[in-house]
Amino acid sequence: MEFICEADSNPNTNVARLAPIQPVYLYGRLVSARLPTRAKRAVSCTSAHQRQPDASRAMAGAEQQLRSFVEVPAGSHFPIQNLPFGVVRRRGSRAPPRPAVAIGDLALDLAAVADAGLFDGPALAGSPCFHQETLNMFLEMGRPAWKEARATLQKILSADEPVLRDNEALRSKCLVPMSDIEMVLPITVGGYTDFFCSVHHARNCGFIFRGPQTPVNPNWFHLPIGYNGRASSVVVSGTDVIRPRGQGHPTGNSSPYFGPSQKLDFELEMAAIVGPGNELGKPIDINNAEDHIFGLALMNDWTRDIQAWETIPLGPFLGKSFSTTISPWIVTLDALKPFTCEAPKQEPEPLPYLAEKNHVNYDIPLEVWIKPKDQSDASIVAKTNFKHLYWTVTQQLAHHTINGCNMRPGDIFATGTLSGPEPESLGCLLELTWNGQKEIPVGNSTRKFLEDGDEVILTGCCKGEGYNIGFGTCTGKVLPALP
Repeated sequence: MEFICEADSNPNTNVARLAPIQPVYLYGRLVSARLPTRAKRAVSCTSAHQRQPDASRAMAGAEQQLRSFVEVPAGSHFPIQNLPFGVVRRRGSRAPPRPAVAIGDLALDLAAVADAGLFDGPALAGSPCFHQETLNMFLEMGRPAWKEARATLQKILSADEPVLRDNEALRSKCLVPMSDIEMVLPITVGGYTDFFCSVHHARNCGFIFRGPQTPVNPNWFHLPIGYNGRASSVVVSGTDVIRPRGQGHPTGNSSPYFGPSQKLDFELEMAAIVGPGNELGKPIDINNAEDHIFGLALMNDWTRDIQAWETIPLGPFLGKSFSTTISPWIVTLDALKPFTCEAPKQEPEPLPYLAEKNHVNYDIPLEVWIKPKDQSDASIVAKTNFKHLYWTVTQQLAHHTINGCNMRPGDIFATGTLSGPEPESLGCLLELTWNGQKEIPVGNSTRKFLEDGDEVILTGCCKGEGYNIGFGTCTGKVLPALP
């Protein structure tokens, strides 16, 4: 298979050329941009109905008909078709955080819904899962409970259902304005693994560091490459990131030095959230892997130059363990079903344990914005799509467990940097600037790498027929290194 990659050794071909754009905000957070028509055409995707198999097309049609009594702003990431899960705390309250779903500009308190006896199905009736401070107990219950919860929530929020719509007292207990809550990390992360599954990212990095002879190592096309990251430094969106310190090594025979990262970078990734785990020694079958994945979240795997000197021979350490930011809302695979699309063809064919009957990705347009320290608006610097992922999330999970490794509810495994084939679809500054050889425009300034005070905003949103399935935002601001 020939991979079309716009990147080459000439840095002039690898710089995003998207002009600064006025931001659009949702409940005070930047979530999308009004792109010029020309930019839209350059990265347009087929429509939901054009790209789907019959089953997904039928589901998309059914989802399109859903309406809620909750007023959902036009263009919202969180209509009744989505209902992403998170954990919220009411501002000024000393009460512990509680699970919730997002609907428009409101959060639906799931503990309050449970207290009202509205979860009355066989999986959730009487369950304490929504009275926990994380989603882990709910994740462990598996797909029957997830589907039951989704069906119940869509029913009680629908325009034709009076149980919440006509009960003002219950409504006020259950529905809370987003402006009155703060988001917390929705899961207890026991384990975190980062993969390297975008062929465009792999090829570009190979060009930059090894040259055009063998930009992608031969093993890359036979298995999803990954490493175990640091779970303790996974943080929720909005958490500041202190510029890390570590060792660097100039080219040549100079001695290594210690100091702040000089090439701090973002990496646009997505995190898959594990539901039911597997027993130690018992791998997850590739064709059952989807039932072990609750949903997806945006992820910024902050990174860069510190890892260069330390990586050989065991891989990155300090360069990857200082902060990993995930978005607060987890979008379920059920909500994403209408947006399934064919995954890239794999050649050579994968080994049998990685050969899946349903080889699909999700059509999720993704964006990266940077708000410079001295500017009031954010500017878009990259647009890509989850559908370009070479190794699917189900293949990643099956490979992760094939040796008997046990996964647990709330574990995270991430895709690696999500780059596409176009110059503007590169998922990190390393690629966008060709390792600092070129600057990219960011509002009224330029960047090679991140500066102190810069805020990075990731966002993603599937475009349905009359509704969106969005992820909100994943943000973090760079603070100066410690003295």
